[in-house]
Amino acid sequence: MNVRRSAAVLAAATAVIGAAVPAVAADPSPSTSQALPAALYGGTDPTYDGVWRQSLALLAQHTVGVKPAAKSVGWLTGQQCANGAFAPYRADPATACDPKLMVDTNNTAAAVQALAALGGHDAVTGKAIAWLKSVQNKDGGWGYTPGGASDTNSTSVVVGALTAAGEKPQDVRKGEQGPYDALVKLALSCEGSDAGAFAFQPDKKGELAANADATAAGVVGALGQGLVVEPAKQAEAATCADSGYPSPQQAAANGAAYLTEALAKDGHLTSALPGSTDQPDYGNTADAVVALAAQGQTAEAKKSLEWLEKNSDSWAAQSGPAAYAQLIFAAHATGTDPRDFGGADLVKQLNATGPAPEPATAKSEADGKDDSGSGSGDVWWMVGAGLAAGAGVGFLLSSRRKRQQP
Repeated sequence: MNVRRSAAVLAAATAVIGAAVPAVAADPSPSTSQALPAALYGGTDPTYDGVWRQSLALLAQHTVGVKPAAKSVGWLTGQQCANGAFAPYRADPATACDPKLMVDTNNTAAAVQALAALGGHDAVTGKAIAWLKSVQNKDGGWGYTPGGASDTNSTSVVVGALTAAGEKPQDVRKGEQGPYDALVKLALSCEGSDAGAFAFQPDKKGELAANADATAAGVVGALGQGLVVEPAKQAEAATCADSGYPSPQQAAANGAAYLTEALAKDGHLTSALPGSTDQPDYGNTADAVVALAAQGQTAEAKKSLEWLEKNSDSWAAQSGPAAYAQLIFAAHATGTDPRDFGGADLVKQLNATGPAPEPATAKSEADGKDDSGSGSGDVWWMVGAGLAAGAGVGFLLSSRRKRQQP
């Protein structure tokens, strides 16, 4: 689940495993003279990631006690099509969605997670969940676009949306198959150098190849969690263990063991894009931190979180709101203060990429929250710090996502 879960991710995954790349959007790219919506976060062309980055930005703000600008929330809800689905970006929301508009599961699921967290949008999230259920594949999973082959990343982000909306993912089934069945089938065995990893999709021969981005997504999805993971006590080190057809929990533990080993040397994952050998992958590293935290492997993720604190500033500034959100999710999952992330205030940096948040209310100030993003006394941080102290370890972690799309 990396920062741009749209065309860029699809292209990356395709390059790695040879998966077919679905069309991403039918809307033309905004011209250089066309002004971006004032309510939108980020200043780059939103054609392929508008809904994704807006959803992550609003969810990250909510996570740290910041109340997003009402117009930014309204922009997101206004992107929904009548059938409940979301496309990456609709330049003219007043125009009805037509069959040529490429809607997808990833943007729809991200919007659900953000709007469910904010509350008061049951009609929007209800329609979105109904649409997601209607495009579930026979194997229980989801592809990026309706009818596309199930992949780990898409299935996992939908699981997060189902959980956020109050659904039980294990009960959302197509016949006898549910999302956890699909995820387990995409997990590698505990043999070989890639033991325990998740694949994005099977290749043309039906074989599975390890994919670190998909593994981070798969761990979180198999645990029934979403983009935001709450701090947890340190668990025993994850080990890869086959038991025939592993349970979702064991598949998650296996994936965490793979990520722990992959991160052990340098503290970060490397990019899988052609020609980028040995280049750090900041977004996927943040997602891996979140995944390890979800599994209770906070100590193991500590090195990677510290690496991100030292090295992710330039990447986040260049990548924009979804990147800041991913780092905030990583900090939150590990009980780390995102307002002091290697000396940087991630909340302030995120807020600066879009409309100013709503003013702090008397109640939020009394609760120790500063909705402007300039304070550092969030209640959630105090709780996270207490959990860290109780576990006796440093905390870490983040998510997806932006998850970058497969």
